[in-house]
Amino acid sequence: MKIIKRLSAMITEEIADADKYVTEALKEQYGDRALADTFYSLSEQEMDHMRVLHGQVERLIQAYRQEHGEPPEAMKALYEILHEQHIGDAATVIAKQNLYAKNP
Repeated sequence: MKIIKRLSAMITEEIADADKYVTEALKEQYGDRALADTFYSLSEQEMDHMRVLHGQVERLIQAYRQEHGEPPEAMKALYEILHEQHIGDAATVIAKQNLYAKNP
């Protein structure tokens, strides 16, 4: 399903943007706190976008299963690779967000 591939690319972008913003928040944390808080908020928003897109991927996969049965093994394998990458990258962002949130 080409749409899953497109959504996966969008998820990757959202995670990368969330990482970019939380990194900036950490840089500004002890300087311009208002700017740091803005970056942190943007990072949270990007992660929300990621979760919304991931929900759509899950919905599309479920719809495919209902209509066609199990997806082909190659499709499932590719999805698992991308999903694991997203999980790891998202965990890194969440750890950085937690670091920021715990250091007021």
